[in-house]
Amino acid sequence: MRRLPPMNAIRIFEAAARNESFAIAAEELFLTASAVSHQIKSLETYLGLSLFRRNKRKVELTAAGAQYLQSVRSALDEIEAATYRLTANPERDTVTISVAPNFLIRWLMPRMTRFQALYPDVELQISASSGLIDFNKQNTDMAVYFGHGDWHDIEVHFLRNVWLVPVCSPALLKGRHPLNEPADLRHHTLIHVSKRAYEWPEWLQLAGVEYKGFSRGLQLSSSQLATGAAQESLGVALADSTLTSREIEQGKLIMPFDIKLDTHKSFYLVYQKQRPLSYGMKVFKDWMIAEMQSGL
Repeated sequence: MRRLPPMNAIRIFEAAARNESFAIAAEELFLTASAVSHQIKSLETYLGLSLFRRNKRKVELTAAGAQYLQSVRSALDEIEAATYRLTANPERDTVTISVAPNFLIRWLMPRMTRFQALYPDVELQISASSGLIDFNKQNTDMAVYFGHGDWHDIEVHFLRNVWLVPVCSPALLKGRHPLNEPADLRHHTLIHVSKRAYEWPEWLQLAGVEYKGFSRGLQLSSSQLATGAAQESLGVALADSTLTSREIEQGKLIMPFDIKLDTHKSFYLVYQKQRPLSYGMKVFKDWMIAEMQSGL
């Protein structure tokens, strides 16, 4: 059994802490002030510590009370949100997903209509995030990670390998220095992702060009920004060959050299270890793996 305090006392504690008053909390909850005081006292007895300092005009949280309030408020918010999602549309299966911004904009969003057409009874709630998810603390069902797949505390499903190719705006070829061969990149700005500055030297080595003499060029914090800068004719970026396929097909970007750098990293779909999959989670997992394998 879970070791939980009296839930009614928890609700009263949150109201009293938020209003800094037992009397106002009592009005809000349609209780007497003495009933609120009694419930708070019982909670303090259960916890074995004081949650409030009682003053004449108002009550103030102790350090322990303030710390407890953060967790209590988060838990109540989650219960409230879950209840809203369930009652708003009890027939709809909701899946919350965290995805890196570049992957979200360039791969997932253009394909969302396909998923919605196949599974109209599944609602996806998607947030953009590049960090790792603590599935025990965050309201996230699944996430797409980029890396080596060596996360041992979560379930990991391979999606596909990542290869980088140079991309730039077609306008860049109309200047004084066309890109006929990789060495011509010396005349252009190389757009780097700040935390992955090693990628251009590795690509140039693969292309048989010495990196010596190249400037660091423009540095940006993400792949999304680097690809956007290339589209704005600010230089040449290294981008995922699949994520930029739509811009290349539309003529917004070109790939001057078909030389692909293996990053030795991949995209993975992940979720909490040993978690039973809901219907929505299962169909999304199967759909994403199939979409990745199709290459469309």
